[in-house]
Amino acid sequence: MRTWHSGIGVAALSMAAIAAGYFGGKPLLDRVEFAQAEAQVQASRQELATVEDMSTVFRHVGKVVEPSVVEIEVHKKVQTHLPSAEEDLMRRFFRDHGQDFPFDNNNNNNNDEGNREQYEIAKGSGVIMEAADGYGYILTNNHVAGDASVMDITLADGRIIKNAKVLGTDPKSDLAIVQIKADRLIPAKWGNSDELEKGDWVMAFGCPLGYIGSMTHGIVSALNRTDVAILPREGYENFIQVDAPINPGNSGGPLVNIHGEVVGINTAIATRSGMFEGIGFAIPSNQAKEVYYALKSHGKVVRGWLGIGIEDLGPENVALAKSFNFTGTSGVLVTQVFPRTPVYGTLEHGDIIVGVNGTAIESSQQLRNLVADTAPGTKLTIKFVRDGKEQTANIQVGDQPDDLTAFAGYGGQEPQGNDGATLQPSVTTKWGLSLRTLDAESAQKVGMPQLKEGALITDAAPNSVAGEAGLRAGQVITEVGNIKVHNAMEADQALSKASPADGVRLYVATANGSAYVFLQKDQ
Repeated sequence: MRTWHSGIGVAALSMAAIAAGYFGGKPLLDRVEFAQAEAQVQASRQELATVEDMSTVFRHVGKVVEPSVVEIEVHKKVQTHLPSAEEDLMRRFFRDHGQDFPFDNNNNNNNDEGNREQYEIAKGSGVIMEAADGYGYILTNNHVAGDASVMDITLADGRIIKNAKVLGTDPKSDLAIVQIKADRLIPAKWGNSDELEKGDWVMAFGCPLGYIGSMTHGIVSALNRTDVAILPREGYENFIQVDAPINPGNSGGPLVNIHGEVVGINTAIATRSGMFEGIGFAIPSNQAKEVYYALKSHGKVVRGWLGIGIEDLGPENVALAKSFNFTGTSGVLVTQVFPRTPVYGTLEHGDIIVGVNGTAIESSQQLRNLVADTAPGTKLTIKFVRDGKEQTANIQVGDQPDDLTAFAGYGGQEPQGNDGATLQPSVTTKWGLSLRTLDAESAQKVGMPQLKEGALITDAAPNSVAGEAGLRAGQVITEVGNIKVHNAMEADQALSKASPADGVRLYVATANGSAYVFLQKDQ
């Protein structure tokens, strides 16, 4: 009897809503439909707390998440270059027919001959994470929304919102926030990506290939994927790897768990064909959440910074580690210490960082993420090994510069190679290297005008020990083992004393920064 009365109540309410819509017009009907959609989300969230059947889970997750997913159409300005010969031909054609060259009227950069400004149209996805005071806040990828001139947002209910505004972008994490003016928005809920484990079910939402409202499912294939080479050199990679199908257009859409909570932002795929081949990558929600609130509040992300160049020193680099008298199994090698930075005068290149505030350091990405997540001004206790001896230092974290490229290299132009203009005699070593003493002219040519001395590599034989180790013309050797070398002769003398079987460590400068290279002949 109670159930019957309850059903009558719902029917009466629905009829009342229809009547109100008839007399009150479309706005009231919109509000009623929104209330019903919102009620559906809440009801499905309650169901997700108890359901066990996977089909039921997928259905409810779709109902919970889909209202929060949007398609983003982006118009970006791009510069195209018209070949001069073709341009001359076209100019002549239009002139002979008594017409002006049509590109001139649309070119906003006529001083840059041959460059034409055009618009590129692309589509991606996003997820509404907040709605308040008539505005919605969408999280997406920087490569979707960054540098956008115009953005149109298509909501799940079919509404198209014009004049969306980019509140902030963070290329180092490939995230961005877009603000829209709209009501009747249902935001998604944050999940805890730290709770994910390999094998967990996940679902990817977005607009792949323009198909709005798409949902795929799969499992977490791996966690903490770094060195994926998706982000720029100074980027922060710590991806969730999934086998849920992700295709072009999915970028910026949410990756969710079986509770309908956002645990990642779909970002990229590993592919040879350009389409999904079983490996997709998403930014963890805990990382995305920090960036989201920083961008929303300040328009930028403030990160901690030590001022060093680093590289991994794990089991795959045993010979290099041994050359520093390091007996540990993991750590991070300091390859560069930049002037006027927090660690300058405390750490040195060649130091091996093994711990920070009691946490063991096993990879360069782990160290970079840990320091970046530390507020500037905070003091960190760093444990490091120098010359085989463990030491500690207390270092106050600095504020990371927006542009790290000026610090990463020598601030010069791109390497142009060596054209033989320098007259110093060339030295060929038994390692397959041809060396020449660095001078001001050659330093300028290879993009390191601030470097004053060293042995410039003019050639590295492809099948030699040096060539197989990755040494190339245009790099400069400044140390051989523990010996600083000032010219080609000193480098050759030090290299000639080293045994190819035992190997030798080189400290090498490039236009993009310094690094250690270990030369050793295969046994």
